[in-house]
Amino acid sequence: MNLSRLALAADSIDVCSPFDGRLIGTVPRLEACAVPYLLQQARQGVSDCAALPRYQRARILERAALNIERDAEHFARLIVDEAGKTLKQAQKEVKRCINTLKLSAEEAKRNAGEVLPFDAYEGSESRQGWFSREPLGLILAITPYNDPLNLVAHKLGPAIAGGNGVILKPSELAPLSAIKLVDYLRDAGLPTSVVTLATGGADLGKALVEAREVRMVSFTGGFVTGEQIARSAGLKKLAMDLGGNAPVIVMADCDLAATVDSCVSGAFWAAGQNCIGTQRLLVQASIYEAFREAFVRLAREQVSGDPLASSTDIGPMISLQAAQNAQKVVDEALQQGARLLCGHQRRGSCYAATVLENVDHGSRLWQDEVFAPVVVLQPFDDLDQAIALANQPEYSLHAGIFTNDLRIAMDAARRIEAGGVMINDSSDYRFDAMPFGGFKYGSLGREGVRFAYEEMTQPKVVCLNRLG
Repeated sequence: MNLSRLALAADSIDVCSPFDGRLIGTVPRLEACAVPYLLQQARQGVSDCAALPRYQRARILERAALNIERDAEHFARLIVDEAGKTLKQAQKEVKRCINTLKLSAEEAKRNAGEVLPFDAYEGSESRQGWFSREPLGLILAITPYNDPLNLVAHKLGPAIAGGNGVILKPSELAPLSAIKLVDYLRDAGLPTSVVTLATGGADLGKALVEAREVRMVSFTGGFVTGEQIARSAGLKKLAMDLGGNAPVIVMADCDLAATVDSCVSGAFWAAGQNCIGTQRLLVQASIYEAFREAFVRLAREQVSGDPLASSTDIGPMISLQAAQNAQKVVDEALQQGARLLCGHQRRGSCYAATVLENVDHGSRLWQDEVFAPVVVLQPFDDLDQAIALANQPEYSLHAGIFTNDLRIAMDAARRIEAGGVMINDSSDYRFDAMPFGGFKYGSLGREGVRFAYEEMTQPKVVCLNRLG
């Protein structure tokens, strides 16, 4: 960041390790008064990116992907330091970021529009033409802490592929991976103006959302903030990836050992700070006891602690407050009659893998996203009951079902109200090319490179009439 931007910062944001509080870096804390300056910079970025031929946008994205692949361990270590993921989890995120950028490069070259068959309709025989996909203009991207690299790539990659300028506001808790990604895009040839970094708090975000020049807000985060954005954005496109409370149905005919392994990973990956992480495990009654025994045994074996230690399965949550909030939600459930099977132990920001049963269906733990390494076990009798339980919350991103019966799998996939239904996979499986978003309350737009690209571009029709 240059001196003129630093001059607009009232102070700085300290980025600290969620595990031990160690200072990782600092970034300027820009206030709402900086918005006119940010818009001035971004305005130039809109024109600069739109002027780039498609092959140049693709080349920049491809080159950045190759350079990140070369320096993958540096990126992974930064994710560990600022977000608390284990090294294995961080390495996977870096690989996904590389793939997201490569997919974006392909989209820049492929998705340019199509010919329209005007002469297929009576009265338009003399016309021919096409539509192209044109940039929206200025996109505001607001990203969270839980995937501080790949979720940024999911916004920047399609936006650049589509020829847009971007103001990027990364999470205050984990902005360094985002800044490093922007640096690599610039080193790959992206004009500096195309991505304008805006590091700051809620007041800065609100002022940016309200800016008339912003054509689209792409937001990943919580429901409360998402609703605030929707109320203040005005007439602009909104794409929101909000919370989840993923159910996974386990049928009696499943491969029990493989299912348990997958569900443990789905529940506790990234310390449960995963919007598609498994939160409610619905298990058919005839195998409930066997599943519970095996699942709890593996959950107890999950080691929480130092994210750099090879023995660690669950790193810290993003902050002490986040871990305390998880503890509070579980305490509430226990007071309402839930039974604790394992976990519910906190050391600083580290919260152990926690499993409960007999959870009240009116509790926060059942109805809301806990965003922590906490999972609920619930028996059911038949598929109809399981689907009714799965669909109870008023929002949903992903769900899963484990069964060896294709008929049951396809019936469940049709009836479960979710943006994605994973069959014989945990709810947290995601491939970066697929459409990603939720059903029911709060669902706006889709991510996934192709689908985000189409959200971030607009069709322009050109029609030629042959006169005479």
